[in-house]
Order: sequence, then structure tokens, then C-alpha cells
Amino acid sequence: MTMARYRPTWDLALDPLVSCKLCLGEYPLEQMTTIAQCQCIFCTLCLKQYVELLIKEGLETAISCPDAACPKRGHLQENEIECMVASEIMQRYKKLQFEREVLLDPCRTWCPSSTCQAVCQLQDMGPQTPQLVQCKACNMEFCSSCKANWHPGQSCQETMPVTFLPGETSVSHSSSFKIDEEDAPIKRCPKCRVYIERDEGCAQMMCKNCKHAFCWYCLESLDDDFLLIHYDKGPCRNKLGHSRASVIWHRTQVVGIFAGFGLLLLVASPFLLLATPFVLCCKCKCHKGDDDPLPT
Repeated sequence: MTMARYRPTWDLALDPLVSCKLCLGEYPLEQMTTIAQCQCIFCTLCLKQYVELLIKEGLETAISCPDAACPKRGHLQENEIECMVASEIMQRYKKLQFEREVLLDPCRTWCPSSTCQAVCQLQDMGPQTPQLVQCKACNMEFCSSCKANWHPGQSCQETMPVTFLPGETSVSHSSSFKIDEEDAPIKRCPKCRVYIERDEGCAQMMCKNCKHAFCWYCLESLDDDFLLIHYDKGPCRNKLGHSRASVIWHRTQVVGIFAGFGLLLLVASPFLLLATPFVLCCKCKCHKGDDDPLPT
């Protein structure tokens, strides 16, 4: 990692150092990158690591300025991203963008077969009007609204999971194989309706598209359940997928974090109260000094 460069004060006037808001280091201007849309500036290494992390995790397709207090809420343009990441990471970014475009396009949809995932065209009949869609890649026929097998004359079941497995067709699925709804390998996010596949692991899921946390089995929201109390009772009891000791350790960490912040705030409060008059006094003096006329 590039280290911040420190020089004597008499040399700073010739080539001043710029502070990075991410790592708080100071670097010469040639080691900094300015975001064109908002003009926020960061060291190139920090900005590169920030962009790569978001793309690898698939968290965002529109990469925002890393400064949470950015006044213009700027975003990095595609050419800016391409200049700082490797080609394979850039390809993943473009793939995520394409998937997002298809998701928001009322005239396109994904084939729900987990072995196909081709893009299918829809007729312009409105997003709420179910229509028969036939995938040109695998010839599967499905409903445009609920993505289940085409069901003429029947209403869509919004909670119906996708239960066909790799290698199955819609015919074999409907006639000879059926999976319990709770054990379906692919389900839809209860908030944004994007398809999510679960191979194994924890039952606490987070949708990469809308960041909604929910239980895989009953689809109940876990956004506010930091301690995972949901798995202590009811039909999902002890179905989290972790040992009891692991759950207790998780809760201890969460409680410790909140307790630590509370203790820090409690300890710092008297010092903040004592420092407030001095800060206000300094500000008043500064404003008064600015209003003083220049000496003649």
C-alpha cells in the first residue's frame, strides 16, 4: 500500500499535499483522483479498492461517491471506473448493469429456468397483464407475471416458488416431480421479486438487488431483527443453520457494539459540553478577525 508522503512545511507551497477522506492520508495531487460529477477527491488507491469491492460483491450498479456527506450525491461514470479496475472486474460491472436494465425493462424478462437464464422479449401489454412467454433458447413456456409454468385461465400465485431444478423441463416438473415450497432451491425476494438461488448455508438471506434481509423459509422480514430472535420460536425455530453457540456469540457481539457506542458517548459527553464554549469562542474571534479592516 502506498504510504502518505510528508515533507517540510517550506516545500508544501511548491507542491501541496491533498488529504484523502477515506484513509486520512496526505498525497501529492498526481496520486489523487477527482470524481467528475461531484468534484470530490480521493487518493487513487482508496477509490480503486472501494470500486472493486462494490463490483465484486455485486452491491451496486450505480457506484456513488464514497463520501456520505457528498453535497451533489455524485456517481462515477463508466469511463472513470474502466480506468481504475482490471478488465475482468469491468466485465462483471457491465454484466451487473445489463441485469439491472433487464430487471427494470417492462418489455424484457429473464427465463426463470436456472439452466438457461436467457433474456425473453415481452409484448407491450403492461407489467400487470400476464402473458405467455416462450424462451427461444430452451423453449420453456412461462407466465410473464409470476414466472411459473403458463396457467391459462388461472390467476397468478405470487408466493409460488420456482421449483424446477437443473436438467428439468416444465413438462417433467409438472407431471413427475414436485418440491415442497419450503425447500425450493429458488425463490423470489419478498420485496423486489428478484429471483434468488440458495445452495446451502444460513437461512438469513439478503437480496443483493434491494438489500432486504429475510428468512429463506417463511420469507418474513429480518431487517430489524439484529439478534435473530425470529429463529427462537415459531415454525422457523432452530432452522437458522448455525449452532446455538454461534448464535449466542453473534448476539454478544451485537450487544457489545451497541454497549460500546453507548459507553463511548457517555464518557465523551462531559468533554463535549466543556469544549463547546471554547469552540464557539474561537468561531466568534475568527469572524471578528475577518471583519477587521486591513492595517494601513
